[in-house]
Amino acid sequence: MTPQLLFKRVISRHKSDAIVLLLCCGVVTRTQAAPPTATTVPSAAAISEAINRGADFLKQAQAEDGSFSAASGTGVTSIVASSLLRAGRTVNDPVVARALKYLESFRHDDGGIYLKGSNHKNYETCLAIIAFQEANRDHRYDKLLANAEKFAKKEQWDEDEGKSVDDANYGGAGYGSQSRPDLSNTSFLIEALHAVGRGPDDPAMQKALTFVSRCQNLESPYNTTPLAAKVNDGGFYYTVAAGGQSMAGQTPEGGLRSYGSMTYAGFKSMIYAGVKRDDPRIKAAYDWIQKHYTLDENPGMGPQGLYYYYHTFAKALAAIGDEKIVDAQGNSHDWRAELAAKYLAAQNADGSWVNKTPRWLEGDPNLVTAYALLCLSYCKTADQQTH
Repeated sequence: MTPQLLFKRVISRHKSDAIVLLLCCGVVTRTQAAPPTATTVPSAAAISEAINRGADFLKQAQAEDGSFSAASGTGVTSIVASSLLRAGRTVNDPVVARALKYLESFRHDDGGIYLKGSNHKNYETCLAIIAFQEANRDHRYDKLLANAEKFAKKEQWDEDEGKSVDDANYGGAGYGSQSRPDLSNTSFLIEALHAVGRGPDDPAMQKALTFVSRCQNLESPYNTTPLAAKVNDGGFYYTVAAGGQSMAGQTPEGGLRSYGSMTYAGFKSMIYAGVKRDDPRIKAAYDWIQKHYTLDENPGMGPQGLYYYYHTFAKALAAIGDEKIVDAQGNSHDWRAELAAKYLAAQNADGSWVNKTPRWLEGDPNLVTAYALLCLSYCKTADQQTH
């Protein structure tokens, strides 16, 4: 009896057994992977509806004093204000106006905008700069922004802290001037400087770029640290300072593993600092992005920091300007459509978003919903965006 005839007799009762039998008999020699499922492109109306539902949730979540999640400092309030402004709200929107007034109440004589006694002065000030710049269409915050910029630059690790360019801390920013610098905080400093119009010719931007380049797993003239060659995959990790740290852990050889959120943060920071597309640092980072393209997780971290990852993903890809990304398998991705679809599917009934893995405050729906509104503003095509 031929394998084909035997298959016909059993297929109606034991389909899975028949497939196994065909494999054993050599009738089926290999299984081809199914082609990637096409993403349904969310319409501008669907994205706007999701944004409006998220904004409605935040309206209900705002405290009487204008704050959001005040126990975490001023940072969440700044991110929420930025997200609502990017989503099309104006400074006259009651939720935005109250949030900005709340943030203004934390201005200090040194120019910083932070909770009194905070250990996160640089972080809080940089996020406030981004929010107030979004609100500064009529120049009402010019003085506030100028003072805050001076404060943020003073907090940067450089000669004022007794650091030379050869020091691993040089150019970086931490939560405060006495806090070890890291790539996340340095990327917020660069974004704040970029927001107020600073470019590659700004000394603080170039100092920050020195630190960012040393957080990349890439041996180059810009990174001669002992860690540079141990992984050498073009991705980024959390910090080169104090011996180095990656939230994704170490290799057996002591290298610091690259991971998604920091790679996009580093990539975006380099673009803002004026690094060109043909630079080996950008090429290596882009190669890592292609090899690890996914929206199912924060590569290297799984569900941890997923929405922070989406946030850096959207800003970085908007900055490089590519509408499509080709992954390691040669599949082309409309990243805006895929990210928007992911967000629309994950939105809760009350309009919020939240990460079931709560590390790094992602159990806070105020923060995660603000991340969502920011991301969705980048998911709109150029002709759909409000600005």
